Amino acid sequence: MSESAEPSPSNGPPSARPQDRPGAKGDEARTPPKAVVSRLSLYLRELQRVLRNGDQTISSSQLGKMLGFTDAQVRKDLAYFGQFGHPGVGYRCEELVAAIRRILGTDREWVVAIVGVGNLGRALLGYRGFRPQGFRVAAAFDSDPAKVGMSFGGVAVEPISSLESTVRQHGVTLGLIATAAESAQGIADRLVAAGVVGILNFAPVTLSLPEGVALVGVDLATELEQLSFSVANRQTTARASPPMGDSR
Repeated sequence: MSESAEPSPSNGPPSARPQDRPGAKGDEARTPPKAVVSRLSLYLRELQRVLRNGDQTISSSQLGKMLGFTDAQVRKDLAYFGQFGHPGVGYRCEELVAAIRRILGTDREWVVAIVGVGNLGRALLGYRGFRPQGFRVAAAFDSDPAKVGMSFGGVAVEPISSLESTVRQHGVTLGLIATAAESAQGIADRLVAAGVVGILNFAPVTLSLPEGVALVGVDLATELEQLSFSVANRQTTARASPPMGDSR
């Protein structure tokens, strides 16, 4: 199995060259697009699955085919962060998994707090996929006294009033907001004041955060709108396309 885009062996192992490592000088000038970072997560999941199946190497064409991408797209995405392939081998799965985890920052443990223990919050607390990827949910909060003291996914729900002290006590760095829209900004402000440096917001509202605090918004209705747009336009295109052999 070969990788046509990999450098020749005479250049030495690509991972040994300082300029190819994430964080090397010049990276600031090549900040990858958000879509590239999103695809890294997809590559990581597939590589982990491949390893579980017992395979140790993979080519860019194989990895791309699993996800519906071209081999050129895979190589281009990874090239933002260095050169990871090996001539005549392709990618060593375990090595590439470790590299992608370093790039994504999941080669360490991130301590997470969830605010809002409604249906969505409870689902997040019960999700078993966080821990293997480096995220430990250490605290959960809700304003409903009836939920305080209840346990979901092994995490006891605490009152909103203890948010700051608990966040500091556990060293929480990431917050997930699953509250009503009108509560989200105030909760975000309190999380930031307590030391949280990244927020994943599920509330259907745009948050305003200080510079230096990362924010990712997940609006499920918006995601469904994007999906419906894709399906509707695909159907429209299919209806507009003349049948094969039509001379019109």
